[in-house]
Amino acid sequence: MPITELFIDQQVARTPEAEMVAGKAAAVIRAQLGIPALTVRDAGRVFDAVASADDPVRKGKEVLFLTRNRGPFIRKCPGTRAYTCCGYQILHIGTFCIMECSYCILQAYFHPPVLQHFVNYEDMLTELRGLFAQKTVSRIGTGEFTDSLIWERWTGVSKLLVGEFAAQSRAVLELKTKTAAVGALKGLSHNRKTVMAWSLNTGRVILSEERGTASLPARLRAAAKCESWGYPLAFHFDPMIIYQGCEADYIRVAESIFSHVSPENIVWISLGTFRFMPALKTLIQGRFPDSKIIYGEFVPGLDGKMRYFKPLRIDLYRALASRIREIAPRVPVYLCMEDEEVWEKSLGFAPTEPGGLSEMLDESAMRHCGIANSD
Repeated sequence: MPITELFIDQQVARTPEAEMVAGKAAAVIRAQLGIPALTVRDAGRVFDAVASADDPVRKGKEVLFLTRNRGPFIRKCPGTRAYTCCGYQILHIGTFCIMECSYCILQAYFHPPVLQHFVNYEDMLTELRGLFAQKTVSRIGTGEFTDSLIWERWTGVSKLLVGEFAAQSRAVLELKTKTAAVGALKGLSHNRKTVMAWSLNTGRVILSEERGTASLPARLRAAAKCESWGYPLAFHFDPMIIYQGCEADYIRVAESIFSHVSPENIVWISLGTFRFMPALKTLIQGRFPDSKIIYGEFVPGLDGKMRYFKPLRIDLYRALASRIREIAPRVPVYLCMEDEEVWEKSLGFAPTEPGGLSEMLDESAMRHCGIANSD
């Protein structure tokens, strides 16, 4: 989706970082549409312009706002006590996304949603260096509130982060995407401290629910390129959509992974089914009237989100995990935001021992990425 407006927060407009990013972004946008960059004193002007649109979500994908992050860059993953969390940390580089996935929670998470990029890089690097100084293993990624690689057209943030993580041995960076925009990563000295990760789905779901994203073959070809450049890899089946024949389709996707890349280079694979807050249902009905994903067999979860009936989730997880284990028994497979019963019935164990799931994934990061153990 093209950018139609570019705004720059006056508070950062004269900083070298903002000028660099704004210059690159403006050059790209002007080449396409001849749009000038506008400096604003009040961010409210940007948000009001989006909120007043007929479709604020779509409008938010067309407005790029360069500003500063006024809160912490590093945040804990917003899990819940009711479900097992992986201990992942978020690096908050920006918000929202240019792609149009019908199920995207960001549509309902930000009010209004605006495509923001935070240019106070020195603040971000200061926080990261404090994290690196801690004597613990850290897994951190940029793909929670945005897609990690959509920014490559306008910024050099991935190159900056890859270099920063390459120079330390305590943390691993995960760049998660639904794109195939990996060209900027070629030739970087990454020291295997950056994990390139893809959200995967079946061809049917990508075609009907993930508009504007790369096709499944394109994502897997991009993963193969990154493996050839020495990057470790990860894959996330999330959100899995249940429909007639989905089990066989997801198994075929898993088999396709291993026809493109080596199991020995995969750090982890996660599984998670579609879940949504009630407010998202109305948005999907209004913005994607042809979508049927909200009309499945859902029940309220312990976190207030609607989830597929538990036996349906378990059957799908069990079938897919079983096939992955047949092909790649050493690749860690884990569930995203599920309880102990689902773990036991799907994977045959629950990570309830000390350290649990977080320790399992830390160990895989140490093995594949050369992350140092805590002292």
